[in-house]
Amino acid sequence: MSNPFAGVRWIWKNGQLIDFEKATVHVLSHALHYGSGVFEGIRCYNTRQGSGVFRLPEHVRRLENSAKVYRMPIAFTTEELTDAICETIRANEFEACYIRPIIFRGFGDRIGVNPLNNPVEVFIACWPWGKYLGEESEKGVDVCVSSWRRIAADSMPAVAKATGNYLNGQLIKIEAVTNGYAEGLALDARGFVSEGSGENVFMVQDGVLLTPPLAASVLQGITRDSVIRLARDLGIPVREEQIPRGQLYTCDELFMTGTAAEITPIRSVDRNPVGHGCPGEITRRIMTELQGIFTGEIADRHGWLYPVYSGVQATAAAASQTV
Repeated sequence: MSNPFAGVRWIWKNGQLIDFEKATVHVLSHALHYGSGVFEGIRCYNTRQGSGVFRLPEHVRRLENSAKVYRMPIAFTTEELTDAICETIRANEFEACYIRPIIFRGFGDRIGVNPLNNPVEVFIACWPWGKYLGEESEKGVDVCVSSWRRIAADSMPAVAKATGNYLNGQLIKIEAVTNGYAEGLALDARGFVSEGSGENVFMVQDGVLLTPPLAASVLQGITRDSVIRLARDLGIPVREEQIPRGQLYTCDELFMTGTAAEITPIRSVDRNPVGHGCPGEITRRIMTELQGIFTGEIADRHGWLYPVYSGVQATAAAASQTV
């Protein structure tokens, strides 16, 4: 497997681009010891109309809100963060890539659980990244119900995309892959379906699209919201409601969503086939619609693609694609 970071030349750090090799942090950084960081996963697509970042304003807003939850003041405005993401993509000359902005507590003059005296660092990286769950994942993946529960809402806020939250996700993922599954689905503290280690969950039952509510300790996913809106565009009924574990085994269709995973169908749960063991009709319709927007073959009617290049840069990028 080729190194996805081989072509990365620049990382954005606290207002300026630095060499990839120099994007380092101190071993006593607060985030390394106590998980005090928040981040985003964003994708830029090479569409027929040029490079576009999918729902960039929504991602930046969620990043800022995550930092707000943990009282991490950001030294940059929304506009500056938005521009910095596009600048990083352009500096690395990517037409399509995955983008990882991260804000965390760095190294201060003391160490301890209290984070407030540690400086807030802002980094932005991007690199080429294919399908998160493998190139064959569009055909469906096998998942298990994890023995690990999602953290209760009064324990840690799922609304924040925080680095520390993903220790829980790691346990779910490790258990799944060591037992031969692509992913694990976790239940919330009450025993209802929550989400995967890094994905939201949808199911189809009798023509209705169902997904757990935010109260089920799920992250308010950008792709999750996109799927709900596209389904309604297509005339598919959508409901957010509590889903018992048993319904995972009896539903007609099942899939996961996320920026990295995009839309990934689930073909079995705990070795029980979902539907006919392949992506169902509604899953395929939503996949086709979203993928069409990513490529530019379907009109971006919601204005979700944020242009990376403009003016002369856009002209140059378009010319290079026609050579």
